[in-house]
Parts: sequence; structure tokens; C-alpha cells
Amino acid sequence: MSVADLFSVAGKVALVTGGSRGIGLMIASGLVDAGAKVYVASRKKEDCDRAAAELSKRGACIALPGDLASHAGTRALADALAAREPALHVLVNNAGANWGAPLTEYPEAGWDKVMALNVKAVFDLTRMLLPQLEAASRPGDPARVINVGSIDGLQVPVLETYAYSASKAAVHHLTRTLARKLAPKITVNAIAPGPFESKMMAETLKHFGDAIVKSCPLGRIGEASDMAGIAIYLASKAGAYVTGAVIPVDGGISTTK
Repeated sequence: MSVADLFSVAGKVALVTGGSRGIGLMIASGLVDAGAKVYVASRKKEDCDRAAAELSKRGACIALPGDLASHAGTRALADALAAREPALHVLVNNAGANWGAPLTEYPEAGWDKVMALNVKAVFDLTRMLLPQLEAASRPGDPARVINVGSIDGLQVPVLETYAYSASKAAVHHLTRTLARKLAPKITVNAIAPGPFESKMMAETLKHFGDAIVKSCPLGRIGEASDMAGIAIYLASKAGAYVTGAVIPVDGGISTTK
């Protein structure tokens, strides 16, 4: 097998939640460039349409708006995908939310919102799309679930984002649990990003960007190609024997704490 074939995702169908911006868009862009047919899901239809239109200039990309904040919304997205595709080779659970507040003022609504989107929606959407994932699985080339966690789920964060860090730790453990349950037909892995340019990270980078770069062993913020590369690896034949892994993509930051 050639190296090009080893890392090819040509002919595969992928769904990327939260795919209209940030890390989700980086992953969707990489998968499109590598030959996959990619559905991007986003709560805001206009953002979803805009991302799909841009990526469609380089390959196959379809907008599939959906709100994963509720069980009903997650069900609607799963049904919409299933109506279009009998088989799903790659599910990227990326949609997420954050909420920061002092410990004594942390609102219940904020905690519940973050946990519902970051954890429950990952669990629900994966379960709902099991028929399509199993239909795509082949011996030696299982279907893939790629969950987006965070290095904040591996270490204690500096900022008071209690629900976010707890939710990402939950995603990491859920990844390992599902990997054992769904093998051998489906692999389940998690990416744990460090600092990348995104709307969620914008304020943090604005105020602490220089300090973050200084603390990073590789001396920089993550780039789109870094995120695309790990996603392509996990989605391709190259990553077919990897399951239950939580892979930091953080320039080495998680090794310093």
C-alpha cells in the first residue's frame, strides 16, 4: 500500500458537528481536501451554509444545520443524515460550549448547558448513528468516531471553566468506554487540542496569548494543518488499529504541568 493510499479518505462519508468554524472547520477542511464527502453541522444555518459553500470549492461538502443542545435536536440531525446516507464512515463529535464564572457564582444553567452539549450530545449522536456507522465498517477498515476533547480535560485549567474541564474529562473517559464496547466494527478516539485560533479561544489568546506561546515547548499556537493532520490520520487506513486513545495536540503543553 502506498503512503498516499494509507492516508486517503477518498470515498468516505463524514459528519463534523460544529463544523462551521474553529477546530470543526479545520477538521472538515482537511477531510474535504483528503477526498471525503463531508457534512458540516452547525446550530446557525447561515454559518453552516457559508462553510459548506466555501469548502465545496475544493471538494464535496454539504451543509446540515442542527442544534445538538437538546435530545430532540440531536435526533433531528441524526435522522437528517440517515435520510441522505445509508453509511457513515467518520463521525466527528466536535460541537461544544464553554462557560466561565467564579466558583461561588457559577450558574446551574451554565453547567447544564455545557454538559448537555459537550457530553450528552456526544453520547446520544453516536448511539443514534450506530446503524450508519456499522453499515460503513469493513474488515480491517472500521468506521471511526472522533471525539474532540481538550487538554483542559487532562490537566487543571488556570481559568474558572469548571463545567468545560469536567465535560472534556468525561468525553475522554466516554471515548475509552465506547471504544471497548463498539470494537471491532467501530473505533473511537479523542483528540485533546491545546490552544488553537477559534472563537472559543479568542478572549484567552487576546489576554494570555504571549504567555501561552512562551509556555509551549514547540513555541507556537496550533495551526489548521495540525488539526487536519490528526483527524485524517484517525479517519484513514493509517489509524485503523488505533482505538480508545486520547491524543493531545497541544505542542507539548500538557507535558509541562
